[in-house]
Amino acid sequence: MNRGYYWLVLGLSIPAFLWLVPTIWMVSLSFQPNEVLARTTSTTAFGLIPLPFTAENYAALFAFGQTPWWFLNSVIVALGMTLGVLAVSTTAGYALARLDFPFKTTITIICLIGLMVPEQAVFIPLYTMFADFGWHNSYHALILPRMAVPIGVFLMMQFFRAIPKDIEEAARLDGVGWLKIFWYVMLPLARPAMMTLAILTFLYAWNDYLWPLVSAQQREYFTITLGLASIQSNFAQSEGLGRVMASGVIASLPVVILFLIFQRYVVQAMTAGGSKG
Repeated sequence: MNRGYYWLVLGLSIPAFLWLVPTIWMVSLSFQPNEVLARTTSTTAFGLIPLPFTAENYAALFAFGQTPWWFLNSVIVALGMTLGVLAVSTTAGYALARLDFPFKTTITIICLIGLMVPEQAVFIPLYTMFADFGWHNSYHALILPRMAVPIGVFLMMQFFRAIPKDIEEAARLDGVGWLKIFWYVMLPLARPAMMTLAILTFLYAWNDYLWPLVSAQQREYFTITLGLASIQSNFAQSEGLGRVMASGVIASLPVVILFLIFQRYVVQAMTAGGSKG
């Protein structure tokens, strides 16, 4: 490796570290006693090394009875939404990219228009519809509204369009129907794009705050972001800054682990998209 490569790595490492400083500081504060943080001056509160070290902030947070339940709610909602988005986006994307049917162009245009509509603009119709169904304060009320996302359909449609038609035509010559072609040929080829969509959907579902705030009024259906936000003001006023930071770490840790495990699929999807474009 030449010297230019090391300079490139160094040049990218500096802004990366600066971007990570707030996260490192949040983790550090979460492991410091609240009594120390309350007595610390503004000039010494920015230490990145947690001294003295304590885990009592995390223990106290999970000792709060509903925190583990909120964590489980987020897992159920995020996994359910991810599987639903994958099912809808892959089938719709394949149909729009490969199949011929009436009003295909119209449906594609509507899907593209959906990319320009802010999600907040449909909150009132969604809330009214689910209220009429009596579905609020339930898992399906938290999952179903976000399963049909235009960006997911558009992503899969573009990916399926980039796959050479020779592969599909060879399968048809062997007498294979379009359903088997989709399941056994196209889906394995689209795995990088599907993993990228799954990661982005899981991140969005885990961090979502507005729709759970609207749909879930009962505390047993709170997600981790909504639940921690509901008690954060109390922690800030009575329990201290350390537990507020611990709640932030707990809320963000699963998505960080998920991305670190599956990041190679994101790189593969981006590389494939760039080479095909």
